[in-house]
Order: sequence, then structure tokens, then C-alpha cells
Amino acid sequence: MRAVRVVVRGRVQGVFFRISTREEARRLGIVGWVRNKHDGSVECWAQGPKAAIDALISFLHKGPPAAWVETVDTHEKRPDPIFDDFKILY
Repeated sequence: MRAVRVVVRGRVQGVFFRISTREEARRLGIVGWVRNKHDGSVECWAQGPKAAIDALISFLHKGPPAAWVETVDTHEKRPDPIFDDFKILY
């Protein structure tokens, strides 16, 4: 089990980034959340099998078609058993 906190910067708000991230995470069997931050970035907490997390991080480097990703900062975290789904936080 691997857990990460990821912050994505660029044109990542208003381009369906959170919805696309939730769909990809659920497809990969990952739990956690994604949310917009006040500084214009998108933050994500994701946990699941290492290969699935690696795949999600690859997706976050690209995002949905309308996105333009400038940077992706990934920080390793301890898995948290509280999560049972992948949600969009508002």
C-alpha cells in the first residue's frame, strides 16, 4: 500500500481536472480525495497499490485534454484506513 499527497500546478482549475482525477482513481481502485486550492492548484491525497498510484501520478502529469500541467509535487505519506472511496472535496 502506498499513499501520496500531490499538488498539481498549471491550468488545472475549470478544466474538469478534479472529475477526471476521481474517474481515473476509481478506475485504478485508489481511495482518497481531490480538491481545488485557493492558489489555483489542485491537491490530491491518494492511496492504493503501488502500481495504481504510479499510474495515477502519470495521469496527473497530463490531466484531462483542456488542462496544462506545469508542475506535479508528490510527497509520500502514511496510508490512512479512514478512506473507502475517492471523492471530490469542495
